This record gives sequence, structure tokens and C-alpha cells, in this order.
Amino acid sequence: METKKTIHRFKIKNLNGSIIDFSDYSGKKILLVNVASECGLTPQYLQLQEIYNEFKDQLVIIGCPANNFGGQEPGTDQEIEKFCSLKYNVSFPLTTKISVKGDDIAELYKFVTKKDLNGLEDSEVSWNFQKYLFNEQGELTHIFSPQTEPADEQILSAAGISL
Repeated sequence: METKKTIHRFKIKNLNGSIIDFSDYSGKKILLVNVASECGLTPQYLQLQEIYNEFKDQLVIIGCPANNFGGQEPGTDQEIEKFCSLKYNVSFPLTTKISVKGDDIAELYKFVTKKDLNGLEDSEVSWNFQKYLFNEQGELTHIFSPQTEPADEQILSAAGISL
């Protein structure tokens, strides 16, 4: 019997070309969020950063810029990094721009959206700022809609934190 695969097996480049190794976050919960700079939900960066500032020892937030919805992330990695830094003071890890659905879906998002890979459920990323929560062992435990704000009690409770 195959053991449940975890997010800890993935490595992906960040916006400046360094490697984000998900195994580095073993022992911490991970909130994976596909993000975009020109979306009505973009102000969620504020809550994501607030939670990261307060709880980064327990909960790592990793943003995945994606241009899959309405062309709302048109920028280059450098433009995305500048926008996030200047407008929202983002310091949590951001991956290189990837695809979160469709024919060119990134391996990371194949994993998070396919039950036979993640062990929880099949899902489809419905819009920017969909959230996937992983436990300390790297197993997917919860999926939250884009409209569920990062500081929503459902997410905080599932992550075992409170603001």
C-alpha cells in the first residue's frame, strides 16, 4: 500500500530564483494560497501577512502567484515581488508564477487538487486566493474558498491559532 504523499516532497523556485523546499517546513502547518496582484481579493495579502507575522513559527504561508483567472496576475516575477513588497509589505514566501489549473497546471497544484495524490479530496481552484491547509506532517487537511478571508475563524481554528 502506498503511503500518503505529502507536500514536503515538493521544491519550487521563489520569485528571485531561490528554492522553496517544503520539507523545510516539517513540523509546521502550511497555508498554500494562489495569489494575484489585480484581483478584488488582493487585499487579503494584508491578513495573510498579519497572520504570518504573528504565527510564522507555527504556520507558514506560501503564496503562489498565478495568472489563471481573468489575467489578474500579468506581471513578471520581479514585478510581482515589487508590488507585494511595496503595497503589502509581504515577507512570507512567494513562489515563481505558476499555473494552478488547466493543461499547464504545476505539479504542486496537481498534488493539491487530486485526491489520489493528496489523500483528502479532489478540488478545483475556483479563483484567486483559494486556500489549502496542511498539517505538521505535510498532509492536506482543509480547503477554503477564495472568499474565506485568511483571518476567518474557520481557518484560524483549523490551523490551531487565534488572533
